[in-house]
Amino acid sequence: MELDITPGQDADITQAEPILEKINPDAFLADKAYDAERLIDRLKERGITVVIPPKRNRTTQRETDFALYRERNLVERFFNKLKQFRAIATRYDKLKSTFLAAVQFASIIILLN
Repeated sequence: MELDITPGQDADITQAEPILEKINPDAFLADKAYDAERLIDRLKERGITVVIPPKRNRTTQRETDFALYRERNLVERFFNKLKQFRAIATRYDKLKSTFLAAVQFASIIILLN
C-alpha cells in the first residue's frame, strides 16, 4: 500500500502515475474520475488489469469487471475508518511530513485490528 498527500485543489489522478511507479499491483481499481486514456494506456503497458468504469460520454465504452470492482469497497471502508481519527479528519498538523506520518500511523493501527 502506498500513501501520499496532495493539495486539496489538485485532482487525485495527477498522483496516480507517480504512485504506480513505486508499486507493482495486479489490478488497478478506481472510480470514473480515473478514466483517462493516458493512465489506462500506461497501466496496459505494465500489464496491470484496468478495472475502471467508463465515463458516460466516452465514444467507445470499455468492458469492466464489476465483480472485481466491488472489491473497491474495502478501500472505501478503510478511508472511512481512517477519517474516524480526529487528528486525521481535521488535519491538525501543518506540515505535510507530520500529517503523512499521522496517516501512516493510523493506517497501521487500522490494519492491525
